Amino acid sequence: MSMTTFNLPDLGEGLTEATLLSWLVAEGETVAVDQPIAEVETAKSAIEVPCPFEGTVATLHGEVGETLEVGKPLITVTTANDDANDTNGHAGALSYREEERAGTAVPAEEESSEGSGNVLIGYGTSESNGRRRRRRRERAAQPAPAVTAQKTAEPKQTKAPRVSSPLVRRLAREQGIDLSSLTGSGPGGLIMRADILAAAEPSNPTTEAAPAGADSHTGLPVRERVAVAGIRKAIATKLSQSRTEIPEATVWQDVDVTKLLQLRGDLKAAEGQAPSVLAFLSRFVVAGLWRYPELNSRIEDTGSGQEIIQLEGINLGFAAQTDTGLVVPVVREAHSRSARELNAEIRRLADAAREGKLTGKELSGGTFTVNNYGVFGSDGATPIINHPEAGILGIGRIIDRPWVVDGELAVRKVTTLTIAFDHRVCDGGAAGGFLNYVATCMENPGAALADL
Repeated sequence: MSMTTFNLPDLGEGLTEATLLSWLVAEGETVAVDQPIAEVETAKSAIEVPCPFEGTVATLHGEVGETLEVGKPLITVTTANDDANDTNGHAGALSYREEERAGTAVPAEEESSEGSGNVLIGYGTSESNGRRRRRRRERAAQPAPAVTAQKTAEPKQTKAPRVSSPLVRRLAREQGIDLSSLTGSGPGGLIMRADILAAAEPSNPTTEAAPAGADSHTGLPVRERVAVAGIRKAIATKLSQSRTEIPEATVWQDVDVTKLLQLRGDLKAAEGQAPSVLAFLSRFVVAGLWRYPELNSRIEDTGSGQEIIQLEGINLGFAAQTDTGLVVPVVREAHSRSARELNAEIRRLADAAREGKLTGKELSGGTFTVNNYGVFGSDGATPIINHPEAGILGIGRIIDRPWVVDGELAVRKVTTLTIAFDHRVCDGGAAGGFLNYVATCMENPGAALADL
C-alpha cells in the first residue's frame, strides 16, 4: 500500500487557479481510474476533474468554495502500488498539450498501468474507461455490506453557491453569512458583495445603514467594489497582452448583403432552417484565409529572434457573450466544414458557453477569430486581436441604407466588415485583399459557395 497525492492539473489557457465547487467523493470512499472526484470553476468554465489512480480516498485537500492553485495537492489516495506514480509518489500536473496527446496512443509498457494519465474528462485512453465501467458493474453486482448502527452517513455533496469573486466568499466568512441561504442579485443568481452587506445589516428597520465609503478620486459614494478576478481577470490579462505585444492595424469595408439575406430566406422557406449570417461569414473567412495564409499565423519567439508560424489548417474562434463574461469558443478544423456544419458547431459551442460547460480544448487553439458585435446594435468597432492570433474580423448590424445598384439608387441591406491584423505578419495589401474577398463573397454568396 502506498499514498499517492494528485495535484490540481494544468487547466489550459494559462489558468493558475480554480474555485472548488463540490467534492464528488468522500474520504474513505473507493475511487476508480478516471472517476470524477471534484468539480472546479475556472475563469473559463466549470470542469469535472477525474482521478488518474485507483484506490481509497485518504485526504481531500480543500474546502468547498476555496480557491485552489494549479500544481497544489487536490486529493491523496491509498493505492495498492505506485507503478503509475512518478518517482516522488505524486501525480504531476499535465500541461494542456500533454492532455491532448494522452488520448492518442498508449505505450505498450504502460497498457497494464492503473493510472490512465487523464486530467480532464474526455482525455486519456479508452481502455481505462472500459476498466472503469467494468469495475462499476462488478461492484454493482456484489451484495451490499451490512450497515451497523454505529456507521455514520457520508456527507451529502452540494455545489457551492455562485459568487462574483473569492473576495465575496471571504467577506461572507468574516460576516458569518451562510452563502447557501442567499439569493444573489447578479446575473443568474450570482451573489454580489452588495448581497453580503445587505445580509449583514441589522434586522431592526429603525437602524440606519452605515454610509458607503467615498471614492478618493471623485468624492462620490462607492456603489460597489468588484475584484478583477475569475473570467474578468482572464479577459483583462488576454486583452492587455494583445494591446501590449501586437502592433495592430484596422481596415473596414461597407458591404451589401441583400443577396445573402435572400439566400437565407429561400433556404429557410425550402428546408425550414438556414445557416446563420455568422455561419456564412465564417465559411467565407475560412476560404479567405486559404487565399491569404499570412493572416492564419502567429509570431513566436525563438530565443534569438522571432518567427512567423503559418498554419496549414484553420481553427476558427468566435466571440460569445455569457452571463459571466466574454469567451471565445473554437471550431476545430473549420476549413473542413460547410456553412451548415459550421452553423451546427457554432450553435453547440454557444449553448455550452452559456451553460458554463466548455472544456479547455474548446476554448483554446484558435488561429483566427470572428466577432458579430452587430447583435448588440453596433454598426462597427475596432476589435482587439485574440492573442497570439494574427487577426480578427468583425461584422456590425445589418440595416437599410441607400446604395447604388446598376447606376440607380436603391435601399439595400448593408453592414460593415472590419479586420484588425498584426502588422508584423503582413501589410495592408494582404489584409485589404482578404477583407475584399470576404466582402465579395457576402455580396454574391451563391457564386462564392459554388466555388467552395
